[in-house]
Amino acid sequence: MGNGVTQQPLAYLNEEFLESGEARPIRLLSEYLEPLRRFKEQRIQDTVVFFGSARVDSRERAERALATLRARGARDADLQFEAEVSKTRKAVERARYYEEARELARLLTAWSTTLPSEHHRFVVTSGGGPGIMEAANRGAHEAGGKTIGLNIRLPFEQDANPYITDGLHFEFRYFFMRKFWFAYLAKALVIFPGGFGTCDELFEILTLVQTDKLSKKIGVILYGSDYWNQVLAFGPMAEWGAIAEADLELLHRADSPSEAFEQLRAQLIANHLEPATAQEAAAPGIAKTRG
Repeated sequence: MGNGVTQQPLAYLNEEFLESGEARPIRLLSEYLEPLRRFKEQRIQDTVVFFGSARVDSRERAERALATLRARGARDADLQFEAEVSKTRKAVERARYYEEARELARLLTAWSTTLPSEHHRFVVTSGGGPGIMEAANRGAHEAGGKTIGLNIRLPFEQDANPYITDGLHFEFRYFFMRKFWFAYLAKALVIFPGGFGTCDELFEILTLVQTDKLSKKIGVILYGSDYWNQVLAFGPMAEWGAIAEADLELLHRADSPSEAFEQLRAQLIANHLEPATAQEAAAPGIAKTRG
């Protein structure tokens, strides 16, 4: 400027301000409005969310890692080597959950894309990272449908997997805004074996359902009885009186992609497609959907 005064940026373009504590409400609102705009642009009506461990690898990668380890060979009864082999064998066993999540997402997406609607229904959604999240996005991608990744920025970066649809990869700073978008569009959840984060997401949704904070019926499937029967026992909660017996009915269980898919399809048809055409919705290309 002619008088020598430095021109200042507009407040909403001032990066230093936007990263400040005072601008936290703006950041929060952005994590609501920016995804909302993109979901509208991509015509996403609702979702089915897959939760599960980021530490489960594909069978191909797990078997390759085991073969590489064995090819290296042990030196003089190396105990550390034997421990690595044992750990990698377990990774191969756990890989079944990656492949089954991938197949379930493929089955669900192949069915949902046949439903006549101007919007995309029951879009497979994950946390956007590796493991079960990648498997879910991958299966939906392989079926030719849209698929969403709601990634979270962490001190140890969680890279987004490559199977998320262009324009539907989201990065969140705040866990609770990410959880909002998991819950807001979801019509069903599938919970694969996972750790603290998976359990946190499961209990968040169960609490919202139990307290009628969600204005819709949402199906919850625990996938993998061998795992979840060891980790979670809800029966004693009901016996103790901490939850109602009816609350136990919020959870369903499945142990194969076909079993989980049939449960999902039945629940989605019964609760989220027009009742008058519910029977027809089981056949591709007939049913109308709710707005």
